[in-house]
Amino acid sequence: MAPPVTRTAAFGRRLRPFAFLATLVAAWELVCRFWLPVLDPQFSILLPSPSVLLLTAGKMIATGELLHHLADSLRREAIAFLLALVAVPVGIGMGWWRGLHEQLYPVFEILRPIPPLAWIPLSILWFGLGDVQNEFIIFLGMVFPILLNTVAGVRQVDRNLIRAARSLGAGQAALLRRVVLKAALPQIVIGLRVGLGFGWMALVAAELVGANSGLGFLINDARSLLRTDIVIVGMLAIGITGLIIDLALRRLARGLLPWSRELRG
Repeated sequence: MAPPVTRTAAFGRRLRPFAFLATLVAAWELVCRFWLPVLDPQFSILLPSPSVLLLTAGKMIATGELLHHLADSLRREAIAFLLALVAVPVGIGMGWWRGLHEQLYPVFEILRPIPPLAWIPLSILWFGLGDVQNEFIIFLGMVFPILLNTVAGVRQVDRNLIRAARSLGAGQAALLRRVVLKAALPQIVIGLRVGLGFGWMALVAAELVGANSGLGFLINDARSLLRTDIVIVGMLAIGITGLIIDLALRRLARGLLPWSRELRG
């Protein structure tokens, strides 16, 4: 059994990354309680304190409202993510075969700079208001980061590994599956992380105008009612959920790829 001092020190190290965050929250609470009401009581409505937000979040969780909207957003994110995984085989092909890269690169580079938000009017005309339209916008936010990181991962594979595999008689399919894919996986995982983050942002933007549920809808609906506490609770739910998704993906990747230096940070 570890000595108490050691366990206390370990617990302190776990909490250390949250020290600055705790300081910001405490300062926010003090400003909202003692400074903003002196300037103008209206500010208390426009910027609620963390304690007010905690009460609002507790009520929304108790009634199931927050969890309902969060579940709808996560479902749309998951479906779009599964569709965006098509970027992995396409990226491997573009990174491996020069001819395929030459043909697809101009197409993707024309489409990539167009923000997902610019597609919203057209997507509403194509799919109407609903889940399909939201998932299409999320897909656009995810697919290009995954594609570009996959292409980069394939092109950064050590050529000595490829030559060694070929000298041992590996065919094209075995070479791609057992050497190239495994060597490019760390970079592909980075692309998945970036893609999930961009997709999460695109989802909220799509839900602001094209959904009747989800965190984006919740924020927009609360804005029309001047419920800034609900607006900020929705924003925090987005940020915290995005952090949890990223941490879970990093943890999974470290378990599957313990040798990768790119995933240690």
